[in-house]
Amino acid sequence: MGTLIRRLVGGIVVGLASTLAVATVGVGSAAALPIYPVADPDPFFSAPPDLAAHAPGDVLKIRQMPPNLYFPGSAVWELLFRTTDSEGRPMAANTTFLMPPNHVPDAPLMSYQHIINALGNKCKIATELYTTDWFTQIREAPGLNIALARGWAVALPDHLGPRMAYGAAKLGGQITLDGIRAVQRVPELQVTHSKVGLGGYSGGGMATAWAAALAPTYAPELNIVGAAEGGVPMNLGKMASALGTNPHPAFGLAMAAALGLEREYPDRMNVTALLNDQGRELQERIGNGCTNEIMFWGIGRSAAQMTDKQNFMDDPAAWKVMDENSLELYPGIPKAPIFEWHSPIDGLIPVDAIDNTLHRYCAAGTPVQSLLTPTPDHLSAAVLGLPQAIDWMEGRFRGDPAPSTC
Repeated sequence: MGTLIRRLVGGIVVGLASTLAVATVGVGSAAALPIYPVADPDPFFSAPPDLAAHAPGDVLKIRQMPPNLYFPGSAVWELLFRTTDSEGRPMAANTTFLMPPNHVPDAPLMSYQHIINALGNKCKIATELYTTDWFTQIREAPGLNIALARGWAVALPDHLGPRMAYGAAKLGGQITLDGIRAVQRVPELQVTHSKVGLGGYSGGGMATAWAAALAPTYAPELNIVGAAEGGVPMNLGKMASALGTNPHPAFGLAMAAALGLEREYPDRMNVTALLNDQGRELQERIGNGCTNEIMFWGIGRSAAQMTDKQNFMDDPAAWKVMDENSLELYPGIPKAPIFEWHSPIDGLIPVDAIDNTLHRYCAAGTPVQSLLTPTPDHLSAAVLGLPQAIDWMEGRFRGDPAPSTC
């Protein structure tokens, strides 16, 4: 069981692969409101009443935080900023900013998007930086401390947004870009003119890859010099088709992704209305859960147990939502060079979707360096590729020509 848990801890992709097994129960049934997360008790994260009057990236609130154990020696700030949700509406989101003691003005800025498998506000990176929970989401601190030791500032956006919309990949890209805008608009943070790098793996890789692809149109003013993205689910529909509706040890993540997408697209996805008693019970147990709770309560379950409806895989509206969150199908091309890594036989994500996406980027002239890690395991690939990703990013910050394996 210990090996299984380690493999699933970072497994946002499993949840996304499974999500259509529940998510496509569709809009054809009677409407029911999504179950949103319990509001964060900290009033700092509450959006101001004039939110719509602000532009994307505008800083709404800022505060300096106490030092924390994960990033010793670095000063910490929390920012609330205006961003945009998946359907173009104003939203408030937050990012955590780390400044190492050896930072100099306009030194490089890395926006790193964590793997976050969660539906509850208690699971946000901003919150878990100050918790002693042994199952914390802050699993990528060792690699980030390498970046901080090099004098880079680091931004850690909570890219699931205030609804904790687990599975909404495009949203993660927009929050990431607006979080960068926000920290660069605060002179005291000393990154106004910094070169910017993006990084992340698995679910965090999705937010990273979407930020890179959206940047030319969504935030063209940002000086993004590179994006290091690993283990990225590039096509959610393919993942869903491959997995189907059979019982799975990671079904909790699947259910969480379905509920998260329903939160982000309440007018287009109606999961809650079609749940039976078992489905509603699971929804209640994981609706504000973090990784350990979600996996525990969902292990070995299946979509067929959650709803009494038949043929729910046929709903076109939910498939369209999945397509809209699949980079393989998004026509935008990153301008910044890409470093991409994954296992060549990753059993959790469709590698052909990665290959197709990167080939399209190469054909458009974007430098892409791809690394195949010598492991069949999804999570271990994250560890094997991250040091090389940081070294690659160092070259981009120096201004070296970007290598390419196109």
